[in-house]
Amino acid sequence: MDALPVVSALWLGILTSIGPCPLASNIVAISFLARDVTQPRRVLIAGGLYTLGRAAAYTGLAAVIVAGLLSIPGASGFLQKYFNKLLGPVLIVAGALLLDLISLPTYSSGLGERIQSRAEQWGLAAAGILGFVFALSFCPVSAALFFGSLIPLSVKQQPHLLYPIIYGVGTALPVVIIAGALAVGVRAVGEWIQKIGKVESVVRAVTGVAFVVIGIYFVLAHIFEVL
Repeated sequence: MDALPVVSALWLGILTSIGPCPLASNIVAISFLARDVTQPRRVLIAGGLYTLGRAAAYTGLAAVIVAGLLSIPGASGFLQKYFNKLLGPVLIVAGALLLDLISLPTYSSGLGERIQSRAEQWGLAAAGILGFVFALSFCPVSAALFFGSLIPLSVKQQPHLLYPIIYGVGTALPVVIIAGALAVGVRAVGEWIQKIGKVESVVRAVTGVAFVVIGIYFVLAHIFEVL
């Protein structure tokens, strides 16, 4: 198995998690997972369930989309013929969103907040539920990364569902690490969060530029055929 798609899926998940868009839900998740700071084992279990919840949400959604695309008569041949031509513009749009060159309206149903307000009554199972719900609370940047980058990756690579699982793990990783650090008494965790916020803007800019450059290459190579 080629390691690059696996690393790419993990990186897209981490980038989704540390962005400013899901910051509110991540803070809620960290505070919920680390609420039993005197019981690190419970924090680790809750972190695992939170990760499973996110991975399950992304995998289920990706399974429906990928299976739908591949089951349409002629879709497989169409994707093989036109995938690289479609990927270029998609990457350019995703990169432009990461660079804040274009913006999309945001929408929030408040479902995550309502579930979080009841989570204390549900025990450890609530961690998985929070992970599942927060995973589906898409904002423009996370939607661009998931639908514009991960779904094409999942369609092109096999096994198709491996990559949304890895993506889900990536989205949960920073949250679980910070919650675990709180549970074991890492005093500098507040500084970590501040540093993540500063590093995120640089990381997002670099990734956005990379998306645009790669997208332009695909456009020139597969649409205009000049390379």
